[in-house]
Amino acid sequence: MPTDERLYSYCAELMGSPILLKLYSHDEALASRIFQLIKRYEDLLTVNRAQSQVMSINHAAGQHPVTVSLPVYALIKCAKAASMAQDSAFNLAIGPLVKLWRIGFQGHRVPSAAEIAERLPLTRPQDVILDDEACSVFLAQAGMEIDLGAIAKGYIADRVRDSLRQQGVSDALINLGGNVHTLGNWSVGLKKPFAPGDALIGSIEVASQSVVTSGVYERYFEQDGKRWHHILDPRSGYPLDNELDSVTIISANSLDGDIWTTLIYGLGVVKGCAALRHHEDIEAIFVTKNRDVILSSQRNFRFSLLDDSYRLTGCTA
Repeated sequence: MPTDERLYSYCAELMGSPILLKLYSHDEALASRIFQLIKRYEDLLTVNRAQSQVMSINHAAGQHPVTVSLPVYALIKCAKAASMAQDSAFNLAIGPLVKLWRIGFQGHRVPSAAEIAERLPLTRPQDVILDDEACSVFLAQAGMEIDLGAIAKGYIADRVRDSLRQQGVSDALINLGGNVHTLGNWSVGLKKPFAPGDALIGSIEVASQSVVTSGVYERYFEQDGKRWHHILDPRSGYPLDNELDSVTIISANSLDGDIWTTLIYGLGVVKGCAALRHHEDIEAIFVTKNRDVILSSQRNFRFSLLDDSYRLTGCTA
């Protein structure tokens, strides 16, 4: 990290989240270019407004393919591949269930079992038909909707990193509402689930890595004495229910972080640790409801525990 302690922070509200850019130089023009870049990609990928390339695909579900730009097509292709993995909790076609639950939006509620059963057939990722030559996407059934919300921030964070590098920036941090990407050496806080304010479990020391956290405390509501969070299981249509409060992925690319937080959350600690043994470039920090902090490895980061009500351990063989 540079010895110059002057740190400049720039903020904007984009993608429904506060966006934070930290630089070791005062450069309003650079910050403006970065926020404009984020806005351009948000306009392509959002499903939270009537018009975008993704919404054009959704509007044409069951009718005809829609040709999209190469970046959008490449991201959808990546998302479909992740969705097709065996027992994957990641599903780009989960849109009908997201809109049914509306967790994090006005009108949230627990749907009936019949409503969920009705929508599950509309969430089959194999019904997202891709044509590489035409760069087109076709949703085979009317009522299908793809939702790239679980992957868009990671993709955009990687594009921001690339842009900063191209502009000669060697030390920077970008936080896209949970997706943190770093150039140079930084300390990133690991949030304490359901705690007020900025209470932390620990700090993560990284160098030019992405840090992505997904947790049940981010968006949820309570009904009938039970908490319902936004991480849906595409197999059942209900929020995933396991031992985890959060999963943090440390990786070179934030897109991988987005995919793997969902995959690992769906697998749980034991299966998640086993899966990561085959992916040395992906590392995880599990936070359990029982206040265990479990590190899959520490090849590309260092973790310091700051809250002694948690226990720090590693993945068991």
